[in-house]
Parts: sequence; structure tokens; C-alpha cells
Amino acid sequence: MIKGIGASAGIAIGKAIVLPSWEWNLPDKLVDVGDLAYEFEKLYEGIQISKVELETIKQDIAELIGEEESNIFNAHLAILEDPVFMNEVQAIMQRQYKAAEVAVKETIDKFVGMFDLLDDEYMKERAADIRDVGNRLLKHLLGGFEDTLPEQDSPYVLVTRELTPSQWTHLDPSKILGIVTMVGGMNSHAAIMARAIGIPFVLGLDGKLKKPIQTGDMIILDGEEGLVFVNPDEETTNHYRKRKEMILAHLESLQQLVDVPSVTLDGKEIELKANISSVKELEQALKTGARGVGLFRTEFLYMDRNSLPPEEEQFEVYKQVAEMLDGQSLVIRTLDAGGDKDIHYIDLPEEENPFLGYRAIRISLDREELFKTQLRAILRASHYGHVKIMYPFISSVQEFREANRLLEQAKQELRERNVPFDEEIKVGIMIEVPAAAMTADLLAREADFFSIGTNDLVQYLLAVDRMNEHIAHLYDPFHPAVIRLLRQTIEAAQQCGIPVSVCGELAGDPKVLPMWLGFGIEELSMSVKTLLPLKERLLKSSVEHSRRVVEDIRHCTGSDEIRRLLEQCYNNSHPKQID
Repeated sequence: MIKGIGASAGIAIGKAIVLPSWEWNLPDKLVDVGDLAYEFEKLYEGIQISKVELETIKQDIAELIGEEESNIFNAHLAILEDPVFMNEVQAIMQRQYKAAEVAVKETIDKFVGMFDLLDDEYMKERAADIRDVGNRLLKHLLGGFEDTLPEQDSPYVLVTRELTPSQWTHLDPSKILGIVTMVGGMNSHAAIMARAIGIPFVLGLDGKLKKPIQTGDMIILDGEEGLVFVNPDEETTNHYRKRKEMILAHLESLQQLVDVPSVTLDGKEIELKANISSVKELEQALKTGARGVGLFRTEFLYMDRNSLPPEEEQFEVYKQVAEMLDGQSLVIRTLDAGGDKDIHYIDLPEEENPFLGYRAIRISLDREELFKTQLRAILRASHYGHVKIMYPFISSVQEFREANRLLEQAKQELRERNVPFDEEIKVGIMIEVPAAAMTADLLAREADFFSIGTNDLVQYLLAVDRMNEHIAHLYDPFHPAVIRLLRQTIEAAQQCGIPVSVCGELAGDPKVLPMWLGFGIEELSMSVKTLLPLKERLLKSSVEHSRRVVEDIRHCTGSDEIRRLLEQCYNNSHPKQID
């Protein structure tokens, strides 16, 4: 048994196929001055081909893993457009008269080496992105090697040193039982994609194997516990076969809950809604029994293009979603650009800390026509369904009022055009900035509803970048400060009589459900894949018992105590199916 890191839950049992790692070994090729123009032309052509290829890959893979997850390829496109990276390549060519492929290889090695020296897993993963993009560019410059597998007849467990997004695109996910890599992190692109597709994944085996895994070896991997067995004995194999059968049977049984009302044991109905980024995701959400959309991320309409989406195009998408929901509510979040969502043609400034900079509602209030175009499209769609507007990243009453001032202008412009819309459309706030949570009592007097975005709220409150593996252990949603702020925000909304929902990652965690029920939350919005497991837990829960759990949580002095309380509550109502 080898203990690695479980990056995507599930059990996989099958023969290993080893994907060989490829290292480019190039001679130090010099060129004549007269040939530099040709080398530059070759470089620019390779860059252009690589960009077109990446755009195509992104569109294709979005159908498999979803719009949001597919945006990992934006990082690869950004590298090809990064002036620092490209200036380094050009400088080597101009000053040292080296061929384009040699200059690219040296630049890759330089930047990867710099990032690898940093004691930060997040930066190491970005080094992997540079290596992946660089190898793609080298492939086109050299016209050669494709790092992929030949066609496989039978499903297999993929084993490789490192799995890059580019390699993903040449694999058939339907044939992959599980994935084992020697290096990588929980937030690597490979891990994100594996979770999105639902493929068990264990990483971090580097230095832990007594001998390398060979193609043909029998592999068992447990993606939840992070365990890998190479050529296991019969007893171990039988044990994990039974575990896998029980897990699959449980997942299949959840489908029976699709049309079951989401009501607690003591009769409280809780609205379970979906977070979506596209029409395709809505189709999946409706199949799992989602009762509306609690968060429609509109920024993905702005990506993968070279100019702002016009009002008519946005309206058609919002209208289609509203009509598909057939009267169920649709909360549309206005543009949440900036941070990790770069939209190149908006020309966002370079910032040392973009997550705390020019983003979301700050961009919208600064670029009024951009904002009003989106608001008009949303307003028009409100004529065709139960649509609500939600502003992201609000930190003060003043910002909310300013956004509403522009909303009123958009309404008046539609009235002048005799375009119908819901005059009483509800307007709410996404609570994700501690300042908004701390002034929730003031905001609740003016907003129609709150939706708590736990992901950002936790990281901003605790000053922890949740994508930074080096400090990931400090990202603690059960820190007493987080619990107190959540309670304060929810109570402020309740006292003003406005609805409050949760749309962050914690909304879909079955173990956290008693806390939301005890706080009086009546609406939860989550990713599609977590909806049915949460509903299963909800049907076995009671509000009365959850209130007692929350009362106990109030007396806890640390997150470990809170976790234990929630774990005990979960185990009591949801006994483990597998010993």
C-alpha cells in the first residue's frame, strides 16, 4: 500500500497504462543573422497555431467538464500572450542568435526553475502550466512528438509522472478508470478536471514507490483516502470490489430522489437550487431535481471572445434560461470579472493583488455602459420568467445605491423603447466581503435578498488564499470567527424580513447541513453533482435537532470542536455503509 493524496474520490480497479513523460532534448542550434527573420516568423506562426488549438480544445472540453472548469485553458492562453515570457524568448534569439525552439526551451527551463525553487505548491502548479504550454509550442516549432497514448480497447488506470491539461485532451475519459500521478497538487488543473468528470485520482507518489509502476500492473486506488495498491492480493481486491459496488449502488439510488420534495423530517421545506454557468449546466441541474438557479455566473458570456457581448446576445441567453426554469426563480449575478477571471479585451490593469483590486461591481460601477448593457439584457429577460438581479463583491451601502442608480437608468431606457420587463424585479447582494457581512443590518434595509458566498467570505475574513497549498490548512470555514459572522449576517437578514440563501461551496456539503438548518436558512444553491447527496441528508434531518446542534456550536472555542459536533451529527443520521 502506498499513501498519496486523494484528489478525487472514488474506487478504481484495473490494469495500469503508463503514460511516458517526455523531455525535449535540443542541441544548442545557432542561426545566421540573415535567418533570424525566418525564425521569428516561425515563432509567431507557432504561437498562433497554439492559441487556435487551445481555443478549440477549450470549447470541446467545456462540454465534458463544464464551462467554469474549462477556463483553466485561459491560463495557458495568457502565457502565450505574456509579454515577460515572450520578451525573454525574443531576447535570446536576438542577442544569442539561437533558433526559435532553442530560445523557447531555454525560457521554459528558466521560468519553471524559478517557480520550482519557491516553497509554494500553487506556484509549482503554475510552473507546470508553463511547461505544458511551452511543450505545445515546441511541438509546433519542431513538427513532432505528440504526448499521448495509442488507442486502448479496455478501460485502464492511467499512471504518469504529471498529467497536463494538454495530455487530457488526447485521452478518452470513458476509458479511464482512475489516475495516479507522482507529482501535482489538490488544486492542479488535472485534479480539478478529474473531480469535474468524476474520475478517482491519487497524486503525490513521488519518492514513495519501491519500484516504478509498469504498464500491465494491477492497480487499486482509493481517491478519498489517497491509497494506491500495486498488484494487490486477492483479499484486498475483493474488499475494494465490494466497496466500489456499494458506492455505485448508492449513487444509483440517489436518482430515485430527483422528484422527491426536499422536506425535513419535521416538515420544513428547503429550496435546493443550482449554481450554473451555461444553458448546458442548467439542463443537467434540472435532471437532478434542482428547483431553480440560485447563482447564474454571467462572466462566462464575456470570455472566449474579443469584444463585449451585445445586449441582444445576453438577452437571448438569459431569456432561454428563464423560460427553461418555467417559473422557478433565476438569480443572475452581474459581471464578476477580475481576480482569477481575466477578460483580455476589457484591458484590466496589472495588479499585485487582483483579488483585492479592480474587480466585479467595482468594474461595473466604473464602466457604466458595460454595466447598463448587461442590466438591460437581464431586465428584458425578466419578462419571461422569475428573474432576480444580484450584485457581486458589494462592500457598502453606497456601492449598492450606486448600482441601483444605474439600474434605474437602464429601466428608464427600456421604458423609452417600450420594452417590457418586471417593474418589481428583486435586487440582492452577494455577501462575500467581510465589510458587507459586518454591515449586513444596514444593507438588509435596502436589499431584497442576500446570498452568502462562503468561498470568498472565508478567505477574506481569515486572510488565506485557498488556492495556495502552502497555507491551505489555514483556510478554515469552521473557524469561530466565520461562524459568528455567518450567524450575524443571517440574523440581520431575518430581522429585516428578507430571504437569505447560501451559494458557496459549503452549501452543498451534507455534513454542514445541520448548521444551515439551525441558522434558519431556507434556500441552498450548489453545484449540480452535490445536489442529490445533500437532499438525501436533508430528508433524514430535522430543524429542531439542528437548532440544538447550532446551540452547542455557539459554545465551541475552536474549529476542531465544531467539526466533531457536525461529524457526530452526520454519523448518527447517516451511518457508514462500508466497514
